[in-house]
Amino acid sequence: MKGPAVFLAQFMGDSAPFDTLGTAARWMADAGYVGVQIPTWDSRCIDLAKAAESQDYCDELAGTCREAGVEITELSTHLQGQLVAVHPAYDVAFDAFAPPELHGKPVERQAWAVEQVKLAARASRRLGLNAAATFSGALAWPYLYPWPPRPAGLVEEAFAELAKRWRPILDVYEEEGIDLAYEIHPGEDLHDGVTFERFLAGVDNHPRANILYDPSHYVLQSLDYLQFIDFYHERIRMFHVKDAELNPNGRSGVYGGFQDWVDRPGRFRSLGDGQVDFGGIFSKLTQYGYAGWAVLEWECCLKHPEDGAREGAPFIEAHMIRKAEGAFDDFAGGGDPALNRAMLGLT
Repeated sequence: MKGPAVFLAQFMGDSAPFDTLGTAARWMADAGYVGVQIPTWDSRCIDLAKAAESQDYCDELAGTCREAGVEITELSTHLQGQLVAVHPAYDVAFDAFAPPELHGKPVERQAWAVEQVKLAARASRRLGLNAAATFSGALAWPYLYPWPPRPAGLVEEAFAELAKRWRPILDVYEEEGIDLAYEIHPGEDLHDGVTFERFLAGVDNHPRANILYDPSHYVLQSLDYLQFIDFYHERIRMFHVKDAELNPNGRSGVYGGFQDWVDRPGRFRSLGDGQVDFGGIFSKLTQYGYAGWAVLEWECCLKHPEDGAREGAPFIEAHMIRKAEGAFDDFAGGGDPALNRAMLGLT
């Protein structure tokens, strides 16, 4: 496992030092990070179209980060991936994720989003990366807990269409040698293990359809995030290190009662302030040979982001495990075939 790294999306803004990639990367390096994950929709970080076409530009981008003391871990197309599949109920809200000239034009917006995610595959290859992050988007999400009941075939139709839209994109990632890691996330049609399996079946178990593992989203669903690793470790290609807590009460539970984040029973917290068993997670990922990055995604309803970032790097570093090269009792073992047969009474 590599790290600690940090996702820059929640930090970039119009004020220094988070107004340019170079100064943000330097701040993160000083805080103890050795890698940064890049939000491709943020022009302060990257020109995605240019990165897809120009090796010189990608070399300059990587050089900027390297001079600051970090390396680029992955590219993220979370916002563009969201727009690959949008239910009409969310059209107005999700227009904010697209350029102004595409607002109110869902067909053109979707085509733009598809091209953006494909560009990220090409840019990732030029940057020497091996995985990229995204969201699946959602067609069926409004019917998660429906009344009246869902008509027969609705979910199957939604996932067939989702697979149809993503299959050509996944083929581009195969051509470029990049894994596409979907963040399994409420609000997306891929929000738990069952829905990921539905999608995987729809794209014929495509080798590039993989998982960005973020335990905070499983805590808020009351899903067993440790067993999730047992089930899906072969598809986990990325890891967001994010904490959360779920404290249901007599007034509100998993759904949150339309309350602000600070008042919900389920809420995101800075590392170490929530309920996630990171010792168990890092142990399981190490057990299964996870070789990707451990990336802080800071989203906390209470703590200042800079404080959360400064605390996050040493927290991740303290949990990373250097895998043993042999068993602790190897010194007492033998290995002589003749001895083995003698011990079994076979000589």
